[in-house]
Amino acid sequence: MHEQELQKLRNYCAYQERAHSEVRSKCFELGLKGEAIDQLITALIEENFLNEERFACAFAGGRFRMKQWGRKKIVQELKMKQVSPYCIKKALKEIDEDDYMATLNKLAEKKYESLKGEQYLKRQYKTMQFLLQRGFEQELIGEVIKQIAKSSP
Repeated sequence: MHEQELQKLRNYCAYQERAHSEVRSKCFELGLKGEAIDQLITALIEENFLNEERFACAFAGGRFRMKQWGRKKIVQELKMKQVSPYCIKKALKEIDEDDYMATLNKLAEKKYESLKGEQYLKRQYKTMQFLLQRGFEQELIGEVIKQIAKSSP
């Protein structure tokens, strides 16, 4: 087995949680091909350096807490990293519903407030677009904006 490459991959995975697709890309960078990659990935999984479910949960939690992304954007990114639907579902359960709604409300209020000079409908539209880009669900955004618009002068 490629002991030197395995050690590099262990370090790569130990630094932060990685998706299988990221490790596979790293293997290509190291000049590995075919069966060697599969053997190394299997070894990393057996040694618990690589765990898709753990990666998905860490990714979802981190992107929500640090970057304040909504569920839709998190799901999209995890799919791009070829994470299984099961792990994506599990990762989304890591996000506390109350925290999620509090973050959505806070972002909506801040954006709505920043558009004070705008016309009423334009203000709502721009706030909605901002939150959609962040990956929040349209139904939730609609409810939150309605509440803010009612309470704002």
